[in-house]
Amino acid sequence: MTVHLIKIILLITLSNSFLACNRQGTSNSKQTETKVSKLGKLVSTLDHQIWTIFQDSKGNFWFGSNGNGIYHFNGKALTQITSTDGLVNNMIRGIQEDEKGNIYIETPEGVSQFDGTQFTTLKVIKSANSQWKLTPNDLWFNCNGNANNVYRYDGENLYELELPKQDIQKNLGIDETQISYSPYTVFGVNKDKSGNLWLGTVLAGAFRFDGHSFLWVGEKELSRLPDGREPGVRSILEDNDGHIWLSNFKSKYSIKPNLPKGYEQQTAVELSRETGRDKILYFNSGLADDKGHLWMTTYGGGVWKYDGKSLSNIEIKNGTKDVLLISIYQDNNGVIWLGTNNDGVYKQNGMTFEKFKPNL
Repeated sequence: MTVHLIKIILLITLSNSFLACNRQGTSNSKQTETKVSKLGKLVSTLDHQIWTIFQDSKGNFWFGSNGNGIYHFNGKALTQITSTDGLVNNMIRGIQEDEKGNIYIETPEGVSQFDGTQFTTLKVIKSANSQWKLTPNDLWFNCNGNANNVYRYDGENLYELELPKQDIQKNLGIDETQISYSPYTVFGVNKDKSGNLWLGTVLAGAFRFDGHSFLWVGEKELSRLPDGREPGVRSILEDNDGHIWLSNFKSKYSIKPNLPKGYEQQTAVELSRETGRDKILYFNSGLADDKGHLWMTTYGGGVWKYDGKSLSNIEIKNGTKDVLLISIYQDNNGVIWLGTNNDGVYKQNGMTFEKFKPNL
């Protein structure tokens, strides 16, 4: 894969993500049995662009597409649900569940709450700094807005919060007046093992919020690269040694409050010259399995696994065609799934992955 092709791929992926979260209505949530059979229409196949995957506490799967709504699979029937059924938008960017069993579907136009019967769009409340809080039951959304915003839902209200500004011109060489979007646009939203919130941005590096204060990781490899690429910090992982991986295989970070920056940067893995030249060194989605192994996806570069010692690559192809990976997800039984931009969904089968076809 050439550097030129990598630039094009990343630019396409990036441009698809720059969409804003609109301010719309809200309602109270309540626990109820999921009854999606009354919504949507029965279908036999998934869309070829499935960007996000989620399994709820009842065992149902939700597959979010990039433009054709969401697909609900209960093991027997596959139902396609769209904006005609109450979804705020058909481009699905994330799926979560609260402690009451309500499902939250994140889109570029806002967040839809599903209580088992109907969809309601959550109203966004612009918040002062006092609403920067961190509790175990909060849900966090980014909506990939064109501003330095992230959204916290506390079970009643969806608060729009702003990241603290940094001197990114001095530290990263980014002049905000020369770009048409906010460098603080939030991509990655993850929590570490201690419950700290990590927020990755398009150009302004990454932020760690511990419930009281922010730690900023402002390194040039997390911003605009020398060749002009802007991969962004899309996924944040913690390995078995407590190191934080910020969307790339080059560096990992140890949090050390006694140091001037509050962290120490280390080499993540030693990459061969061939890998460094021909493979994408940045991942767009990742997870840590129950053994602490890291699994990461790259767009057109397959799945990467880090077992604590070495980094290995699993190619994902349909015949001779590269499968373009968007997301990775581990279900309630520990099985790993892949969301793609051109070939539906792939499911782990032993040491490899195979295309998922609902058994209807």
